[in-house]
Amino acid sequence: MTDRTQLLQTLDALLQPERFRDYGPNGLQVEGAANVRKIVSGVTASRALIEAAIAAQADTIFVHHGLFWRGQDGRVTGWMKQRLALLLAHDINLFAYHLPLDAHPELGNNAQLGLKLGLQAQSRFGEQDLGFLGERTESASFDTAEVLAQHIEAQLNRPVVLVNVARRAIKTIAWCSGGAQGYFEAAIAAGADAFITGEISEPQAHYARECGVAYLACGHHASERFGAPAVAAHVAAQLGLAHEFIDIDNPA
Repeated sequence: MTDRTQLLQTLDALLQPERFRDYGPNGLQVEGAANVRKIVSGVTASRALIEAAIAAQADTIFVHHGLFWRGQDGRVTGWMKQRLALLLAHDINLFAYHLPLDAHPELGNNAQLGLKLGLQAQSRFGEQDLGFLGERTESASFDTAEVLAQHIEAQLNRPVVLVNVARRAIKTIAWCSGGAQGYFEAAIAAGADAFITGEISEPQAHYARECGVAYLACGHHASERFGAPAVAAHVAAQLGLAHEFIDIDNPA
């Protein structure tokens, strides 16, 4: 058992949220029990995750996508009321870290996605250095972008959207989890043969075809399933807490 303040200080020291210009508040978003015994980690602070955490008898939830975002409607109605009501009624702390969780060099979403896919990061790119750039760990390259797509599908257990016109080996790979389609041009400039992220928007298909760099979208949720449990497990072990990862399926 530890106290909420110690947990917050430990997470802040690990993830360093002060380094980032983010889209919402990082850290403790909803105050619950002062004493912490069990953390449930997940991707998004959805009602389904909150209900699962209650069933798991957790007093703390740790997520990548919290409840509050810059520019959102500030009224506590509808889904926001339902989620907050559950957290408050059961005295559950909600911790959320967005960009800091993407960026951590060993435990973050991008580092853990690279580990899952067998990619070794050699440098960073893009705004706030969120993008990772590297190569395959096991061998020099993937024979084609199609082979890389099949590999990703096997590891993440979901279909991949592939846009590719170049029929060549894929050696230098850039990746940035979630909704990082805006990093594609920076990945091209960094010399990538392929770019892996969660989502694709209309412009990226044209960039891929015109620049000859393969674009692979493997799902926002699917690409960001690994950072939250890695961080929560690390901190739970450090502080002597119980931890459970609960994955609420999301096709997006």
